[in-house]
Amino acid sequence: MALLLSAVVLVPLAACLPLQARYRVLHSYNHIVLWWFRLTCGVTVNVSGREQVPEGACVLLANHQSEWETIYLQVVKRPLCTVLKQELLKIPVFGWGLKLLEPIPLDRTQPAKALKQVLTVGTQRLKDGFTVLIFPEGTRIAPGHRKKFNKSGAAIACRAGVPVVPVAHNAGEIWPNDSWIKQPGTLNVVFGPAIETTGRKPDVVVAEAEAWVEATLAEISQVQRPPLEAEAPADSVGA
Repeated sequence: MALLLSAVVLVPLAACLPLQARYRVLHSYNHIVLWWFRLTCGVTVNVSGREQVPEGACVLLANHQSEWETIYLQVVKRPLCTVLKQELLKIPVFGWGLKLLEPIPLDRTQPAKALKQVLTVGTQRLKDGFTVLIFPEGTRIAPGHRKKFNKSGAAIACRAGVPVVPVAHNAGEIWPNDSWIKQPGTLNVVFGPAIETTGRKPDVVVAEAEAWVEATLAEISQVQRPPLEAEAPADSVGA
């Protein structure tokens, strides 16, 4: 239903509007999906700490478990651009709408080029007043697993002098990434306190954000959190 509405009404209308108006129109799709998910799947969504998201530009660093957070976090504030894999823009209707919101598309087959792009374009978007959403694990990670955060999001925040807001959620326990079946239950999403970046190194900022996300996940998850496996530092990006 939401996709049909987007194809017939929302995308054609948004294509004729300036950017801020596009957000209002196209995010109708997000709100419909979120409402329908709660209604039909018996899901309660608990959101806390949203008041900690600053008024101005910032970088949202969230763990990545499912499709739910990619839909929800885009409507947290405007204007917001998402760092995402460029293949998503090729999906009929859905990808067309995404492109109209001016995201930062990345070619994950070329990690070095992708990293340079997010550092260059992401920093400029922040200076232009956009908030940037990035999933520092680089891909969806199933509940009960961990992957070291990459520092690209913290790097653009430090370059632009804007705060980082860590976000933790357990969406993958309710909306699994590898299944069409959604589970009833409680979905928790928590926004952490803004982390200042002025005069700080990206390594320090991302470590603080990751520690907060992991500690919060240990509190809100129904699945036990594992220790971080030893691995090389992750500097790839994607969604």
